[in-house]
Amino acid sequence: MNKLDTALVGSSLIQAGFALTDNVRQADVVLINTCSVREHAEQRVISHLGHLKHIKESRPDLIVGVIGCMAQRLGDKLLEHQAVNIVCGPAQILQIADLIKEAIEKNKKNLAITKQIRKPAPQHDSDALEEFESAYGVEDKDIPGQAFVRIMRGCDKFCTYCIVPYVRGPEVSRPPQAIIDQIRRLADNGIKQVTLLGQAVNSYEYKSGERTWSLADILAKAAEIQGIEWIKFVTNYPSGKYFDDILQVMAETHKVCPYLHIPAQSGSDKILQAMNRRYTAQWYLDLLAKARDIVPDIAIAGDFIVGFPGESDDEFQATVELVKKAQCRNCFVFKYSPRPGTTADKRFQDTVPADVKQTRNVELLAVQEKISEQLNREFIGKELKVLVEGPSKKPHLNAAESDDNPQLVARTATDHIVVFNAPIALAGKFAEVKITKTTPLTLFAELTTS
Repeated sequence: MNKLDTALVGSSLIQAGFALTDNVRQADVVLINTCSVREHAEQRVISHLGHLKHIKESRPDLIVGVIGCMAQRLGDKLLEHQAVNIVCGPAQILQIADLIKEAIEKNKKNLAITKQIRKPAPQHDSDALEEFESAYGVEDKDIPGQAFVRIMRGCDKFCTYCIVPYVRGPEVSRPPQAIIDQIRRLADNGIKQVTLLGQAVNSYEYKSGERTWSLADILAKAAEIQGIEWIKFVTNYPSGKYFDDILQVMAETHKVCPYLHIPAQSGSDKILQAMNRRYTAQWYLDLLAKARDIVPDIAIAGDFIVGFPGESDDEFQATVELVKKAQCRNCFVFKYSPRPGTTADKRFQDTVPADVKQTRNVELLAVQEKISEQLNREFIGKELKVLVEGPSKKPHLNAAESDDNPQLVARTATDHIVVFNAPIALAGKFAEVKITKTTPLTLFAELTTS
């Protein structure tokens, strides 16, 4: 979601006459797009602002803006920082060019956030945000051939640990035609893969006359667009509503990739209840079984939080058992981080010591690593279609075996990472590769055709 917001802001600034630079010391304006999901992310922002404060001592005209979720959460408190000129929430990013110009011309600090974040936005504000999204929705400049398309904003799930509903506002689904038109324009510009985004993307629901659109309908319509070859969507909330319809489209439409990112968060029913996750561990496993029954080749990824307040050793072991039974392709594991303003922070004490959280984090990752290693071995010798992203930042293979070709990174339809040596001209294109070696996180391959 933040990558998309960054791309939208960057495109709008270029349209307004600005030019982007990677060197902070060359910049007239520095924007930091922020996340508030974990404390560590916010601490990194504070660290960046400390660095920028020193730069501004010799360059007082430098404009510094903080945008995104942290801006919405802290508002004028963040504006008090000596380095900060602009604080702009996620719903106000369409104003960013004007805010910057005003800061430059008037040397004025500006605050643009939503004062009552849980109230539906006025229609004219929603229309303006929709127009901005449609006008500046572009491909990912770092990954040719791919693009993100937001299909909904906000969240209404209110998981007790999560700050998102309080910084992104209520769930609002974008009009189906606006989404389809945007995907069609991207296809016309050479995009081959789109990833549909939503905080709980499978909750997408839009009423138009007598018809109610779901994510399944959007997927089916997007699959009809010529030029689009792969469609992915993240992130899913474990819910039965529309789930069967989504899986049926995935099973029937080869363009919809057989990949499902669906966080469980815990294997303990007690902890799930405390998290306000509206399902049990067994219900979650049954949901995965249904997905595999309808889409046999589906790959599933999950998220887990360790060290939630009150999590005992037995409850953590229940999570370990869920991970073993779920057999996910991969899992993202996070240590619980209290977020001010969330229900968990108000109701519960952060009782699990930091060292215990770390131990559980390492243990759960080790369990998942063994599962991923075993699942990945099954790919050895198989030929797969991949979409090439570009050169690997950390090449793994022996340069002597490269035939003077760089090592490229690609992904399969099931979102497995594949690396192989091939000409850089393949970036943004599909290729056929044969898997020769695997690790828990990576498939190594050789190019067969392109």
